[in-house]
Amino acid sequence: MALENSVLPTRPDSLSLPVDEKGEGEKVEVATEVTASTGVFNLSEELGHVVTTETAPSPPPPVKEKRSFQNKLAEREAQANNQQPRKKTQGTEKERGRFGWVRTRRKRQRYVEKNGRCNVQHGNMRETYRYLTDIFTTLVDLNWRCSLFVFVMAYAVTWLFFGAIWYLIAYCRGDLDHLEDETWTPCVNNVNSFISAFLFSIETETTIGYGHRVITDQCPVGTMLLLLQAILGSMVNAFMVGCMFVKISQPNKRAETLVFSKHAVISLRDDKLCLMFRVGDLRSSHIVGANMRAKLIKSKQTQEGEFIPLDQTDISVGFETGDDRLFLVSPLVISHEIDTHSPFWDMSQGQLEKEDFEIVVILEGMVEATGMTCQARSSYLAEEVMWGHRFSPMMSLAEGFFDIDYGAFHHTFEVDTPSCSARELSLAAARLDAHLYWSISSRLDEEPTLTNQAAKQPDSGSANSKGGEPTFIVGEMTDIQEQTGLGELNGSVATDQSESEA
Repeated sequence: MALENSVLPTRPDSLSLPVDEKGEGEKVEVATEVTASTGVFNLSEELGHVVTTETAPSPPPPVKEKRSFQNKLAEREAQANNQQPRKKTQGTEKERGRFGWVRTRRKRQRYVEKNGRCNVQHGNMRETYRYLTDIFTTLVDLNWRCSLFVFVMAYAVTWLFFGAIWYLIAYCRGDLDHLEDETWTPCVNNVNSFISAFLFSIETETTIGYGHRVITDQCPVGTMLLLLQAILGSMVNAFMVGCMFVKISQPNKRAETLVFSKHAVISLRDDKLCLMFRVGDLRSSHIVGANMRAKLIKSKQTQEGEFIPLDQTDISVGFETGDDRLFLVSPLVISHEIDTHSPFWDMSQGQLEKEDFEIVVILEGMVEATGMTCQARSSYLAEEVMWGHRFSPMMSLAEGFFDIDYGAFHHTFEVDTPSCSARELSLAAARLDAHLYWSISSRLDEEPTLTNQAAKQPDSGSANSKGGEPTFIVGEMTDIQEQTGLGELNGSVATDQSESEA
């Protein structure tokens, strides 16, 4: 009876296959080619040999070999052991599919990039007119290419617009027809073409005044236009120069010199698991009133079944104690204690490798030079959090000052850290404290006995005792000590009664 499609998960060395002979000088052909991807064998007891079934559409023909099956299995196991293990690439995890195919899990999309840029784009916005109501902020938020284009076009359009009006006035008054007539008084002297009118518009708006082209008193329309262009030109100057000044002095450029460590670490601090990252300021001018915040970005599902994508959970970095307010003169290590209120309370080292979240850190403060508020951002994915590491020290004492080596800013080193979660670590510490408490209290609750110093020194007698003061001994007593103590106690009671009767 044949056992078909039997899977052999292990290959013991003691596996022996019977081979029967059909006749003299005739050997049974054994198909020993086994595919590496499948371990399916068909064992036949009647035929006394092994037949391998290939899963490929066109199985190769059996190969005649004189080597035993055990030797071939040993060779395959040696080849499998010699293969180098695959290195786990950061950010992608390779998993096995249903049929053994390798599939790569998609890397998590960052919510905030490492440089602080928020990776969010707003689409399908129908109320775009709201951007025009706040035109100043809209122009400031434009990139430099668009800002320079708007800056140039604002002046060029106004110059061309008023140049065309000056040329239209000259054309309507007939100044262009009396260019050679010296008795004719034009609206603007020496305006004989559109180019000359355009140059006069530039001189008027920029208040240059070369003196060759000048308005006369015989043109009231030109006088009103001159006043209008001067007022409008001042408004354009103030608006565009203000936009460029604000854009140049934006505080986000100050954030370029605020650096965060490439990785966050989890290790013990004062016997408590803490999530830590490092922040530093490269400039000598300080950030006034620096404040640190942290957010956990992770999708979750509520008890009612509502799915919340990219839910934000606050991570305490010392708000209750005031440790979130930084004096950022030298690089600091920001610590988050993983306690019962922390979202990492139940997370262990093994679970951290399977989690999919993002930690966004935000540093806010006021620039000392300009007084403007500055904000620097960064983020850490789950694979960028290193369990059991600590940041390397980077400060040393030099002659008269403290020297900071920024070459070690991102360096970490491994330390002994338990791989369990903070909850399990807290329960283990609580059990240890409870064990110590009950062991001490059990000793204190033992029955105290009264002994006399004479019991310890029987030769000295009762006269050597200090005033007959009883001695308390915690622990077991012998029968002699117990009897002595009780006798002395009864004697003292009898003496008190006789004195009271007398």
